[in-house]
Amino acid sequence: MYLETPPRLIETRLFSAMPDRFRRKGVRTEWADANRPNVPTDSFIEGPSFDKDGNLYIVDIPFGRIFRIAPDGEWSLVIEYEGWPNGLKIAADGRILVADYMHGIMELDVKAGRTTPVLTARNSESFRGCNDLHPASNGDIYFTDQGQTGLHDPSGRVYRLASNGRLDCLINTGISPNGLVLDPTETVLFVAMTRDNAVWRLPFMKDGSVSKVGRFCSLFGTSGPDGLTMDAKGRLFVGHASLGHVFVFAPNGELIARIKSCAGPNCTNVAIGGASKDRLYITESSTGSVLVADISGL
Repeated sequence: MYLETPPRLIETRLFSAMPDRFRRKGVRTEWADANRPNVPTDSFIEGPSFDKDGNLYIVDIPFGRIFRIAPDGEWSLVIEYEGWPNGLKIAADGRILVADYMHGIMELDVKAGRTTPVLTARNSESFRGCNDLHPASNGDIYFTDQGQTGLHDPSGRVYRLASNGRLDCLINTGISPNGLVLDPTETVLFVAMTRDNAVWRLPFMKDGSVSKVGRFCSLFGTSGPDGLTMDAKGRLFVGHASLGHVFVFAPNGELIARIKSCAGPNCTNVAIGGASKDRLYITESSTGSVLVADISGL
């Protein structure tokens, strides 16, 4: 995973934890029964993304909730609805897009307090379970359709919804496709394949298709890579859902740093924030905590 220099260790601290008033203790949900059997689940946060005012939006999958965390760490409930919001991204134009495991791709209207469908099916066929999404600078939306896929069923899909409404399936052999991010040039798409315990690299051809797809990096553990983000230098930040770390990879695939959770082991997703874009925010889902790390020295 590295050539000569061992990866640097970066510690985290607690930014903010879900207040007790929002935790649904002792409440069973169909999502938790399927995805976290026999594990008490009062919340499962994911999908961190910052708005232009520095507020951090996150989702709570099993209870269909979306929260806003102010820069001072104060939580407020934006919406609760019948759904399983799994991933969330705020586009450059301010649109709040949600990958909903139950419904598909949705848009959140904060002022109206409702979600509206963007895309709920492909050729009248429902999605298996949308997991995460990434908006491109031209308005295209890349998203993963994970469902319950894995090594036993490598049929997860990665889609691109073009700004003109065209839907392209880029991958239909994914091994639990999860988080995804474009490189700074938007010519390569990186996708976390959780049950393959790897991140795949998808280079684009001139016609927009992908070819020569390969494993960018491989990891280990009972789960695998989850949420991804990338900085302006092309360094990939990989949240790992069972090892309690975010791993940082150089553009050549070398592991250059590991960011260690100060809370639980489920580092499910990541977002870069701060006035100088030098802080990494991490959702640690088993404790309902948002952690922060100083990445200015990378």
